Amino acid sequence: MDVKKIVVVVEDVSVARTALQWALRNIIRYGDIITLLHVYHPTGSRSRTKARLLRLNGFKLALSFQDICNNYSNTKVEIVVTEGDQEGTKIAATVREIGASMLVVGLHDHSFLYKFAMAHSHKSIASNFNCRIIAIKEPYASPVRPMISAVAVLDSSTNVDLSLIDLSRLQVPSSPPPKIPYRICPNPSAIIWRSRKCRRR
Repeated sequence: MDVKKIVVVVEDVSVARTALQWALRNIIRYGDIITLLHVYHPTGSRSRTKARLLRLNGFKLALSFQDICNNYSNTKVEIVVTEGDQEGTKIAATVREIGASMLVVGLHDHSFLYKFAMAHSHKSIASNFNCRIIAIKEPYASPVRPMISAVAVLDSSTNVDLSLIDLSRLQVPSSPPPKIPYRICPNPSAIIWRSRKCRRR
């Protein structure tokens, strides 16, 4: 069995944790390597103390994601915390460097995938990462007008390497539909009995 390298984007939003849990239940197999990738954004300040604090907070956030992985047996976890832009260029470069076969992202209103899609509308999104992308959509997310064009790019993408999964559409209804009793013999009087007369020889 081939070992897969799967990168999960670590963000301080609930849908990112949901995406990790979904991947652990549906994608991760025995022996696969999970890389928890967090990219913190520079503040514009040259202070090394602020940069060190951002890196430390990012590492703590990644450790909280690792705690989720520890609830599942036989998971191999790596943590990568690095500085980068908000458009996803650093994420794409890191994913290519790792040689991942899949990228799992929690999709929310301010997700980097939207900006990445608008910046690279002339190319397929997955080709920039050289791997399959699983985007878990946040249930009941409020629409944001500036992101409408990017959502259209994601939803209408013809690239089979980009999968958009809306968890709100996968929910089981609270009450099952009523069962309709099946009547084998609705009207016994409607049955016509025919008896064959014995022929005399």
